[in-house]
Amino acid sequence: MTAATRNAIVLIPAAAALAASPAAVAQQVVEMPGRDQTLDADFEEVFRVGVFDGEDWEMFATVPTVAFDADGNLYVFDAGDDDDLRVVVFDRSGSFLRQFGSPGEGPGEFNAPYAYGVTRDGTTIVGDRGHQAYQIFDPAGEFVRMVRNRQRQELPSTGAGVTTTFSMSKPIRVDPRGGAVYTWEATTITVPGGTDPAQDHRAITRYTLDGDEVQGETVVEAWLPPREAQEEMFEVSGGSSELRDLMRGMTRSPHFEPRLRMTLLPDGGIVYADSSAYALKVTAPDGGGLVRTITRPIQPRTVTRRIEEEHKRKMEERRAQGRGPSTGQSTRIEISTSVSAGALAGRGLPLPGFSSRGLSVDAAEVPFYPVIPVIRELSATWDGRIWVMREGDEILEDGPIDVLTADGEYVGTFPTGATEMPDAFGPDRLAAFIEFDELHVATIVVRRLPVEVR
Repeated sequence: MTAATRNAIVLIPAAAALAASPAAVAQQVVEMPGRDQTLDADFEEVFRVGVFDGEDWEMFATVPTVAFDADGNLYVFDAGDDDDLRVVVFDRSGSFLRQFGSPGEGPGEFNAPYAYGVTRDGTTIVGDRGHQAYQIFDPAGEFVRMVRNRQRQELPSTGAGVTTTFSMSKPIRVDPRGGAVYTWEATTITVPGGTDPAQDHRAITRYTLDGDEVQGETVVEAWLPPREAQEEMFEVSGGSSELRDLMRGMTRSPHFEPRLRMTLLPDGGIVYADSSAYALKVTAPDGGGLVRTITRPIQPRTVTRRIEEEHKRKMEERRAQGRGPSTGQSTRIEISTSVSAGALAGRGLPLPGFSSRGLSVDAAEVPFYPVIPVIRELSATWDGRIWVMREGDEILEDGPIDVLTADGEYVGTFPTGATEMPDAFGPDRLAAFIEFDELHVATIVVRRLPVEVR
């Protein structure tokens, strides 16, 4: 091991380890070096698919994600409107193999798909809001079965006969060993007086798919950043006092609040980041407890007035250009209530089920978290190498990408702009990148990574 990659290893005393994780007896802390060691991003291109004008199977509408199976076949999830989805499959050389999927309300048809994944044996899993289920297809693209997913988070009655139910639709990561998917709470909406008012964590949950209905188990209780009263979502006047209290109690995440990031290792272990610091937490498989924390001496930046103004300016530019806040899968929250239909008055804030009579609702200005988190994105290769994208020097821009092992050995860093974070990793060092031209036509480029960063 060279001086550039040498790490400091410290064992936390047993009492502290038990406080952090009941399953851990001694948690290992690995501190990686602070100085970047540059990696070369000259990846070999294997093939590319996706054109503006061509065969039906090579013209894509919207590609939220891609995935590989163990044979190196590439699965492209091509989504149109909310109810439309097809899965297009290419072999490891880029030749078209098959496509499947159509909108509808029957088994095997898609009705508002929102989450996508492929197991290593080629089984395709699609989370479907309309069916309230995960739909499962065999490696040939034939429908196999649905696994019901009736997860609900109910809020209590406000005292005026209003009971609100939040229907959560979250992205998934597929267990590399098969048979399960993971979801995580990247952000939270808090409501005082909810079913779990003492909740003090964000959950990573494992859902098994071997029955008729998913069975969920919380495998990680990650840190939940505290929020102050001034971070309320809405400014409310009029309406019933109970409804005003409910709306005023809701809070949303401030700009730059540290999101929960997670990825999976080949053995089923979890790597996650839940704070503003450069701290990756590695757990044993199946919720076996925290076994290691990997750190770098890179500090989060303090949010200044200049940063706040720059953030607002860039957000306005993106809205003017019609650009969404991000690409890829996102959490969607649908809200319904037990009272008569209507919509909240004010600035176009529809909330089906609430009577709008005498009620005025304005979105409050979103506050800022005091620091900018170091870690922006997190992923892992099929061989268990961890890729960590850091926040860029420019506000809301990507930064360098660190590569390390799950044991905390620092491999090196791709400088800012040298490469994008791969949208999917595959076997034999394959990696897929979703790219867009000036007409926003999607092309998926498959490249082969060097051995040292596989």
